[in-house]
Parts: sequence; structure tokens; C-alpha cells
Amino acid sequence: MRVVVDAFGGDNSPVEIVKGACLASNECKIDITLTGDKEKIEAVIKDNNLKFYGDLKIVHCTDVMDMHDDPTTLLKAHKESSMAMAFAELCEDRADAFVSAGSTGAVVVGGTLLVKRIKGVKRPALAGMIPSPNGHYMLMDMGANAECRPEMIAQFGIMASAYMKGVEGRENPTIGLLNIGTEDSKGGELQKESYALLKEAPINFVGNIESREMPKGVCDAVVTDGFTGNIALKLIEGTSITLFKLIKNALYKNIFNKLAALVIKKDLYALKSMMDSSEVGGAPLLGVRKTVIKAHGNSDAKALKNAIKQAVKFTEANVIGNITEALAKIKD
Repeated sequence: MRVVVDAFGGDNSPVEIVKGACLASNECKIDITLTGDKEKIEAVIKDNNLKFYGDLKIVHCTDVMDMHDDPTTLLKAHKESSMAMAFAELCEDRADAFVSAGSTGAVVVGGTLLVKRIKGVKRPALAGMIPSPNGHYMLMDMGANAECRPEMIAQFGIMASAYMKGVEGRENPTIGLLNIGTEDSKGGELQKESYALLKEAPINFVGNIESREMPKGVCDAVVTDGFTGNIALKLIEGTSITLFKLIKNALYKNIFNKLAALVIKKDLYALKSMMDSSEVGGAPLLGVRKTVIKAHGNSDAKALKNAIKQAVKFTEANVIGNITEALAKIKD
């Protein structure tokens, strides 16, 4: 298997991206293609004494998509950028999967307009894994579609179910709809109509989920529109960061608290690791014809490595084939 990586996407490129790609190549025993300035990529490899497993290919280009660029400029003004060249490798079958920590909007544009949608999919959506006491649950859509129609959210449920079964290995995964109450009469027209469609879909739909229940991991996947999902995601991230800061401040308050911290140090590190987004890697763009993974913008080598491992598992599990089959059944 070959994974193409946008070496100049993200806040920590190219050093952390190249290092992460090297780690993944050796752990997963895969070939890697890196897109970007060849001289700079080779300098990173030399300076860090990196040795890749199998075949390493570098596609040279000097243009880079900035986070502030209009995402649609990927198609013209930045068609020779590191991200666009990575998409070209994927679209022209020179790679099996794509990973980038670059602009989310540009990844969505590239996935939708270059890779193309699976037949029948209304809109692709970003699906991310969020830590919970029971492991992880999926949130979809996390921001690809600010405005959604009920049939789109119903498809999110079908795609989320296929992913959780294929990649996470969960039999008959439970799917919930993010809403302001658990009753089926709650919410606006979008939520009510989405509820009705999800209830009829060939998935294990468990009804409405309130936002306060989400962190408990009460279901395997929560679906919603991209606007609501993005707000929920960032609220969870912000709350987690703030909570750990408050705990740290309390533990360093005086000598007695510091002594107590020593006793529970191991458990605190385990908790922090569980909540660490770098352990998950990235968010798949579900609904497109090939494997597209959006890594976090501030990914370090560890996070990028895990995003590539996620891409490998996604591809090997044939999630795209499962989504295609599920949508075909609905059409029939």
C-alpha cells in the first residue's frame, strides 16, 4: 500500500510531517509519497537521520496552500501546491490513500471536486473520533457542511455506521442524533425530519442525544449538521484543555497537593493520554471515492503517524465499498 502525504500541510510542516510519515512507514510497512519542496524534504530526512520502509517517492513542488487561502483556489491558483499534487497522486491511482494536516476547507474541496463523491452521496462529511470513558465515539459532521438537509444527515448516519463497524470493529454500532432533548418531537424541522429518516435507515438508530450525554459515550456515533458539530467539537476541546489546566493549578497550589499529585501521577498521565487528540490521528472525509484523511492542523510526528495508520486501516477495511453498498440498498 502507498499513502501520499502533503508534506507542507499544517503548522509543524515539513519537519513533523516528514518524521510522522517515516514512523508510519516503518510501523505499517507501507510505501510513502511526500509532496512539497524536494530540497527541504530531503534536508529534514538527512538532519533527522530518517529511514523509510519500502519505497519513498517525493513529488517536487514549491507552492503551498495557506490556511487563510480561499479553499477553492486549490483548483486553479494553487493547482500545483503540495496539497493539490497529493490529490493528483490519489486521483491518478498512484496512491491508495491521502493524508494532510492542511486547510480543512481545501481538503473538503479537493475530496469533493477532485476525488469525487460516492454515487448517491449528497455531501461528504468530516467524521472525527472523540475520547470518552468507554474509549472513543464518532462525531459527524465536524464542519464540512455548515448547512444540511435531512437526507444528508441520514446519510451521515449510514456512513458513520459503516466506519465504526469496518474500522473500529464494533458490531451493530449505535447511532444518535444530536438534539436539544431526547423526545422525537424535539428540535427544529431539520432535526425532526432527520429523526424520521434515520429511524427508517438500515442502521442501529437509538434516537436523540443531548449534548451533555455526548462525553459519556452513550452511543458509537453522533450525527448532526456541520455547524452544530463544529461548535460541539471545539467546546469539548476547549473544556478539556481548561479542565486539565485547573487540575494542574490545584495540584501545584501547595506542598500537600504536590505530594498528593505524586501519588496519582501515573493515573493523571493515563487520563491525559486518553484525552490526547494525537492518539486518534485525523478525521476521514466520508462520502468520497477514495481514502482522504484530514489530520489536525497542529499535528506533531505522533499525530501524523496515527493519521496515516488510520488511513491504512480505513483502506484495508473497505469502508468505501461498505458505504457504497449500504446506499445502494436504500436506493433499491
